[in-house]
Amino acid sequence: MLYAVTHPEATHHVEGRVGGWFDSALTSRGRADATAIAKRLRELIPRTSRIELYSSDLLRTAETAEPIANVFAVEPVFLPGLREKSYGVAGGRPQSWLDARFVPPPAIGERLDHDEGIEGAETKRQWVERVYGAMAQVAESGSEHQVIVTHGGSLSWVIAAWLGLPVSACAHVSFRSRPGGITVLEEDGYFHNRTLHTLGDTSHLTAQS
Repeated sequence: MLYAVTHPEATHHVEGRVGGWFDSALTSRGRADATAIAKRLRELIPRTSRIELYSSDLLRTAETAEPIANVFAVEPVFLPGLREKSYGVAGGRPQSWLDARFVPPPAIGERLDHDEGIEGAETKRQWVERVYGAMAQVAESGSEHQVIVTHGGSLSWVIAAWLGLPVSACAHVSFRSRPGGITVLEEDGYFHNRTLHTLGDTSHLTAQS
């Protein structure tokens, strides 16, 4: 089983700033939600099971991983490949600044290598391949239960990589989760088929918005 967690509310959310690689921290609400996430994972994962915990190395995901690590008494492995998309010079700027300059991809045509018009930003292909690389590291583990702490955008590529979708499929693929959501991915022990069991569950969060 793989449990993919999207970090809860961070300062860039409430300040209306571009996230990406901008190293924002969790808000007080986000920290409370991180504790609730850890508690819910403890309910989902059998106590006799060994887990491995992987996280993006940005502050908001590291802060989300901390209570999970404490509950399961494990050390998180920080993988920069699990970071959110880099928005280059837009990172940390007001969202309105990015919105005024962003060039959306075409509905049909080149989407993976599309230039969004932001200096230093990753293309979708670069972003996807980076997350796929991190997931290849996770796949080397033999642990029965794995927890990944990542970002709302990168969650799509965590899921796609785990399901074995080719990078080309990510031109249109999107899996959405609210901040603090828990996504459960399951592989059966007989056919070894993989299923997206639960997408972005937030029922464990006390303050819904």
